[in-house]
Amino acid sequence: MSVIDSALVQIRQLQPYSPGKPVEELERELGISNATKLASNENPLGFSPRVAEVLARASEHVELYPDANAYYLKQRLAQQLDVEQNQITIGNGSNDVLDLVARSFLDGSTAAVYSQYAFMVYAMVTQACSATARVAAAAGPDAGQPYGHSLDAMRALISDNTAVIFIANPNNPTGTWLESNELKAFIEQVPEHIVIVIDEAYFEYVEFAQYPNSLQWLDQHPNLVVTRTFSKIYGIAGLRIGYCVSSPELCDLFNRVRQPFNGNTLALAAAQVALDDEDFVEHSRRCNRQGLEYMRAWFDKRGIAYIPSAGNFLTVRFGESSARIYQGLLERGIIVRPVANYDMADFLRISVGTKPQLERMFAVLEEIL
Repeated sequence: MSVIDSALVQIRQLQPYSPGKPVEELERELGISNATKLASNENPLGFSPRVAEVLARASEHVELYPDANAYYLKQRLAQQLDVEQNQITIGNGSNDVLDLVARSFLDGSTAAVYSQYAFMVYAMVTQACSATARVAAAAGPDAGQPYGHSLDAMRALISDNTAVIFIANPNNPTGTWLESNELKAFIEQVPEHIVIVIDEAYFEYVEFAQYPNSLQWLDQHPNLVVTRTFSKIYGIAGLRIGYCVSSPELCDLFNRVRQPFNGNTLALAAAQVALDDEDFVEHSRRCNRQGLEYMRAWFDKRGIAYIPSAGNFLTVRFGESSARIYQGLLERGIIVRPVANYDMADFLRISVGTKPQLERMFAVLEEIL
C-alpha cells in the first residue's frame, strides 16, 4: 500500500463533526420562517452591545492581516485571569486549541484518555493524530453525576504510552461536572509527563460552590492545560475565538504548532470588548439560571428524566421516542440536538433559550407527546 493509500484509509476512518442544523437550512427545507434553534448551546441573548460597536470599527481594516500574537487580547485576558501573557494561546475557537494539544503530543506511539460520553472533538483529534483512544466507561445512570466522567475509570486506563488526558468540566453533551476536591486529587495522581486538558467551555455559566477554577492549579501542575471559549456566554460563536492557559513551556510549544493568524481581526476585537462587559455576562448567567429552572420544572411535572446540568443546556431522556420527538419538533420549526452520535440515542440535548423560545418549544412538545 502506498503512502497516499495508507493516508486515505486513515482519513476515511475519521468521523466528521456533525453540527446542529442551521436555521436557514431548516427554513429552506420546510418552507417556514422564524424557526427556533435550541441545538448548539449558543447564548440566546446574542452578544454584548459593546461588541456590535467595536465590530463596526474593526471591519474598516479587514484588508490587513490580524495581530498574529493577539497582544491586546492576551493582555486583557492576563489581567482578568491573573496569569502571564506567555501562558496564553489563542485559537480559532477552543476546538482549535484542543487540536493544538493533540498535534503537539499525540502520534501513532501514544494514547489519549477521555470519558465515554465526552465532547466528540477529543476522539476526532486523537484519531487524526493516529494515537490510541482509551475511552473510560462513564458513571452509571444512578450516579450523582449520571453519565458523567468517572475519574476512577479514567485513572485505570493510564499506561506507559498515555500522553494526553481530556476532561470536560462541565461536560458536553451531559452537562455533568466534577467537584474541586475530586478533580484536584485526580490531577495529583497523574504522572507529570502526561498533559491534562481541562476543557472549561461552559465555565462562566457554572454557579456551584464546589466547582473548581482549574487555573488556580497551574503553578503546582505544569502539565495542566485549561481551555475556554468566547462561543458560549460571550455570544460570539460565529467569530470563532477561544484560548488555553498553560505553563509558559507548553504555551511555547503550542505557539510553534498553531497556524499563523488563527485569530481574525473581528474576533480579536470582539473578544477583548466582550471580556469587559461584566454586566452582560451576569445578565446571561441569570437568564440561564432561570431558563434551567423553568426547563427542569416542566420536565419534572411530566415525569420526564434529564441529566443534571451545570451548563446552558439540558440533556433529556425521551427513550425510544427520541427520534420521533426530534423530527416532530424539527417539522414545527424547533431545532434541538439528537445525541445518538454520542451513543445516547435515548436523549435529546436542548439548549437554554429565552422564555418565549422555551414556551414555544414546550407548546410544540406538548402536542407531540
